Formats: sequence, structure tokens, C-alpha cells
Amino acid sequence: MANSHATPHHDYHLVDPSPWPLVSSIAVTIMMVGAVVWMKGLVPADSGPIADALLVKGQKALFFAGLAGVLTAMFGWWSDVIKEGRQGYHTPVVSIGLRYGMMLFIASEAMLFAAFFWMFFEMSVFNEARAHIPEVGAWADTAKSWTAANGDSIWPPKGVETLDPWQLPLLNTIILLLSGTTVTWAHHALQSGDRNGAKMGLLITVLLGALFTGVQAYEYYHIIHENLFFNEEAAGSGLYGSIFFMATGFHGFHVLIGSIFLLVCLLRLYAGQMTPQKHFGFEAAAWYWHFVDVVWLFLFAFVYVVYG
Repeated sequence: MANSHATPHHDYHLVDPSPWPLVSSIAVTIMMVGAVVWMKGLVPADSGPIADALLVKGQKALFFAGLAGVLTAMFGWWSDVIKEGRQGYHTPVVSIGLRYGMMLFIASEAMLFAAFFWMFFEMSVFNEARAHIPEVGAWADTAKSWTAANGDSIWPPKGVETLDPWQLPLLNTIILLLSGTTVTWAHHALQSGDRNGAKMGLLITVLLGALFTGVQAYEYYHIIHENLFFNEEAAGSGLYGSIFFMATGFHGFHVLIGSIFLLVCLLRLYAGQMTPQKHFGFEAAAWYWHFVDVVWLFLFAFVYVVYG
């Protein structure tokens, strides 16, 4: 039987069977189960110290095994897509589909962050209604933490020491805004045939992304070790810390993924795989990076400045 995938005779790409969707699904499941088990510390109470140590190591190993599988699937899947593009399968019709797919992916990411902002605004804007709910059951401590001595509602809750937005958060804002200009420079340089300029702009963008991650890691270290959100006075105020780390942490994860995305594009540039006419991988990475920039501006404005 002839191979229908040997040579494209039409505008549409019939994808060959690929193991990567199944491999990535299994790897993500293993990684997330490992993360939950690791964080929750699911160790039998009656086990001895040696058994405890072995179980903890096993829980960590489960997470890192899943992570290794995810990275392997990413490398294999992206490599296959790049090969398909170089073999001529990414026709104009396929390219339009890729662009629509990336747009829908970014739209889904926007909905994810919309949910985080919804939670944050629900607590910060409507804290007065929450504070005066009858103190019943587990809600009693939370309602108490949102109520000042005079009976008025307060936000952030009692005991929470917020960060100064004009220090590390402002520094990270400047870093991301600058990275947005350098990735735009790199994109325009590639479009005009200036490969050296594209490499330089993209290298600076990747380095700025790494710097942002480092600053945020230091910020988290400061919050945790100084007990700014979690202390005796802030008992019952865990909702603030939860949504803070959820929103800013997921954004930081997106910065890390975007940095890897751009690093792959940089390596491909050095390998001579992108041209001024065909470089959708770089274009998609730039879209993603600008999305990350915009989300951070909203996080900085509302989580750190207005309601911080």
C-alpha cells in the first residue's frame, strides 16, 4: 500500500500516528500525582524513621520521573512539528490553522487567569460581606481575621504583611516590560533578514526571563522565611496567601515555560532553521511572551498595588 503521507499533494496535513499525546498525558498524570503526594506528605504515621526517609524519597522520585517524561514528550513532539514544517507540510492553510490554534490556546490561558482574578477580587472587594457571615464552623477563624477591632472589615486580613510593590515587584515589572521590547526587536530583525540582531534580541529576552524567575524565587523565599503571610497573628488568613501564590506562582510558571519556548527558538536560529518568511514558531513564542507581560501588569496593579 502506498504511503499517503509521503508527499503532500494538497493543502492539508494528515498527521502520522504519534506517541507523544499519550506519553505526555501519562507523564503529566504521574508528575501531578507525585507533586500532590510530595506536598501532602502521605506517609503512614506508624512507620519508622528509615521507612519515612525511603517513602519521602520515593514521593520525590515519582514527581521527578513524571517531570522527566513531560520534558521528553515536549522535546519529541516539538521536534516532530519542526521536521514536518521543514518537509513542506506546513502549507498556507496549515499555517493558518496553527495560528488559530495558538490564539485559542492563549485565550484559554486568559480564562485561567480570569478565574484567579475572580477569586482575588471576590475576597478583596467583597470582604465586608464575608467578614459578617455568622461565625459557624471552620469559617469562624477566617471571618474573624477579616474583621478589625472596631467591627469593620479589613483587607488584607489581620497579621498579613504585604510586600512593598515599589521594590521587587516593580523591578520584575521593569524586567518583563524590557523583555517585551527585546523580543519585538528580535522578531522585526528576523523579518528584515538581520539574523545577528534577532539572535541578540532573543538572547537578551531569555536572560531577562531567567532574571525575572530568580527575582520571584527570592521574593517567595523572603515571604516564607519571614512568615509574612503565615504567622500566629495571621491565623485564619490563609486565603490571602493561597490566592497570592496561586496567581503569581502560575504566572511565574508561564514565564518559565515562555523562557524555554524562546530558548528553543534561539537554538533554532543558531541552527539556521528560521527564515524571514517562515518562522511561525518564533512568532507564536512572541505572542505567548506578550500575553505573559500583559497578565503581569494586571497582577502588579491589583495584587501588589491596589489591594496589596
